[in-house]
Amino acid sequence: MYQTVDTFTVNQLLMRIGYAQVEAEKVNAIIGLVQMVVLIPVSLATAFSMSLIPEMTKAFTALSILKLRDEGKLALDAPVETYVSELRGWKYPTDDSPKIRVRDLLTHTSGLMSGGAGQQTAPPAAQRTPQDTLATYIPRLGGVALDFQPGTLWRYSGLHGFDVLCRIVEVASGMTIDRFMQQRLFDPLGMKDTGFTITAARQPRMAVMYRRAQAGSSSGPFERLPDQSGLSSPTYFSCSGGMVTTAEDYLQFAQMLVNGGELNGKRYLSPKTIALMASNHTGDLVNGQFGRPARGMGFGLGVQVVEDPVAADLRQSKGTFGWAGAYGTNINIDPEERLVTIILMQTSTPQLQRDFENAVMQAIID
Repeated sequence: MYQTVDTFTVNQLLMRIGYAQVEAEKVNAIIGLVQMVVLIPVSLATAFSMSLIPEMTKAFTALSILKLRDEGKLALDAPVETYVSELRGWKYPTDDSPKIRVRDLLTHTSGLMSGGAGQQTAPPAAQRTPQDTLATYIPRLGGVALDFQPGTLWRYSGLHGFDVLCRIVEVASGMTIDRFMQQRLFDPLGMKDTGFTITAARQPRMAVMYRRAQAGSSSGPFERLPDQSGLSSPTYFSCSGGMVTTAEDYLQFAQMLVNGGELNGKRYLSPKTIALMASNHTGDLVNGQFGRPARGMGFGLGVQVVEDPVAADLRQSKGTFGWAGAYGTNINIDPEERLVTIILMQTSTPQLQRDFENAVMQAIID
């Protein structure tokens, strides 16, 4: 099956975006602009060039945890301090509060640095330095007060919860997280252009990040972001959002997920593990939070889950799972339609994501 989504006009910028049908197990269309000002087109060879994928990094983190769980090297319901002993110092709301579990970090129900009072009163040691690594920084979070009792609320721990998870991966595996992901995820899946660092070789291929310009700006509706590196770092490998990739690379990962853990005839994870990831672990807690619809949503292990597309008012199938990123990136895995959609915009435009989903779904006729 081959389809190309109709064109959209976004603040006078014409962007054409394609999508891939998984059954063909290849990229059917990747269309767009790498840079607005000079209108550099995207080709299949460049695969949308290279893009920062802030929140979409978290899916790699969740799969890393689940691989170690399948191997018996960690447990989802084990307290986090089992693996990082320095985190025994977390200040819980009450003396009888349950300990933060690995599962709580994966589902954003931990209360760790999620925008509440605990984060606002965090000690100076909780500030990261340019020289830090996960091994030097994560233990310093041990003096942080939690925002709420673990498991009682859903609040997005955007910059810390998943970094703690990756430190757990390092401890449980005996490898730094960049080596673990390279050897256990990226190399096996054939993902040649995915990593934590914007190297000199990758720099020329990076898509430019933009933000909306102020009214009357000479740059037009958009202007370049002053910081083009985001959370990418050569020393601190942020599993909350520090990775770069290409559309073609991310599609290998996404196809493996929608295929139930298999890609090109090779088994990487069991179907039960993928089903566990894509199941709702939080009840109704995520509804209405962090821009989510007020009804019809759940949250799995590192991904949101569409429980009721009618109640959520989304043009997606029941059971679709994925997540969106700060710069406009978005991934949706639709097992019912065996469909993967990937958006690697580098400008936050939420309405375009909804229009894109609508155009894709109305194009499906069988």
